[in-house]
Amino acid sequence: MNSSPGRLDDLDADAAELREQLGASLLADGVLGDPAWRKAVERVPRHLFTPGFYLPGGERDAYGLPLWEPVTAVRDYQRWLSAAYSDATLITQFDGTEPDWASAAVRHGGVPTSSSTLPSLVVRMWDDAEIDDGHHVLEIGTGAGYSTALACDRLGSGLVTSVEVDARRLDQAADSLYSCGYVPSLAVADGAYGYWPEAPYDRIVAACSFRHIPPALIAQTRPGGKILVTLGGWLHGYARVLLTVSEDGTADGPLLDGTVSFMPARTHAAPAFGDPARWAARITGAARTPRHTPERFSAPTDQAFQLRYLVQTAVPNAQTIALGDTTYLVDVVSGSAATLTRDGDRWQVRESGALKLWDRVEDVLDAYDAAGRPRLDAFRLHVGPDGQTLRHPQMPPLTLPFD
Repeated sequence: MNSSPGRLDDLDADAAELREQLGASLLADGVLGDPAWRKAVERVPRHLFTPGFYLPGGERDAYGLPLWEPVTAVRDYQRWLSAAYSDATLITQFDGTEPDWASAAVRHGGVPTSSSTLPSLVVRMWDDAEIDDGHHVLEIGTGAGYSTALACDRLGSGLVTSVEVDARRLDQAADSLYSCGYVPSLAVADGAYGYWPEAPYDRIVAACSFRHIPPALIAQTRPGGKILVTLGGWLHGYARVLLTVSEDGTADGPLLDGTVSFMPARTHAAPAFGDPARWAARITGAARTPRHTPERFSAPTDQAFQLRYLVQTAVPNAQTIALGDTTYLVDVVSGSAATLTRDGDRWQVRESGALKLWDRVEDVLDAYDAAGRPRLDAFRLHVGPDGQTLRHPQMPPLTLPFD
């Protein structure tokens, strides 16, 4: 890219150069198994889908909140364009509030609610869904529209439908898509219900996470078609699954290996649970020494990341927060709670409520250890009239929550 500070009239040439570099980098990393996806990466102008975004400020404010700096072409041309063609997720919205990029200020904390997903993951999701020429695709979560554009470039706009729950996000994505010549079917809709007007689909791919597989997605997929969804939950455990739909309306498929996470579908997001100290004050159970500690699934390792998803199936309505030496486990549905407190190398657990939350967690951890600590890709998910069940030949079935 031009080594000068950069000007907007250099944009087309600079962006084309960076797109080629991004495609070459993803190919070298083994991401682009299908040459058609590399061509799409090298053609789709990602910068048009990210006119502004936030990058970490690298420090915290006086209250300990992370700072997020707005980045636009006017503020810093080279930083903006380089980030647009980096293999990074770019946060475009916090707390459901659409920013005015002409006057955006540094943000203090907040919950990301929309983004442009890193290109390697976008391509990986489309590739893992085993998309091929002629497939009619439903994308759940249009977001900034970049992934939609890649699908349109690969398949043709007439075979792509994309839905987004946030009307303002969809408006901006639509403008960007149409300016590039892509005209997919777009709709403001809750992805948990799919999109019946364009069904049936050969492939459904979700760019958000669900607590369970929405039944509407199975109903809208052709027999033999596939659904790629990230399963998530209130403990922030995630696992991707690739389901194949059968003639009888059931679906089955493997969990995929890796450590991928997506923002939750808004209707599947965790509820607020209030002051953890108030929950702790309700606990009346006696203290005991736990067989396992929270570090088993909170450590910054790939195994802990994957294990957190399995643990979550045991306590699907629980949330956790660690404050000082105490970890709180809170279930807003049953009113149950547990605390795990560390004193040096020793831990004590106390529980109360209809569900003994930590007992349930330890049962899954025991079974996981007895099975040899299998990876996620050793599990299969079956979806049928009796529910949604994770199965492993050496572990008891694990049931997904159903809202």
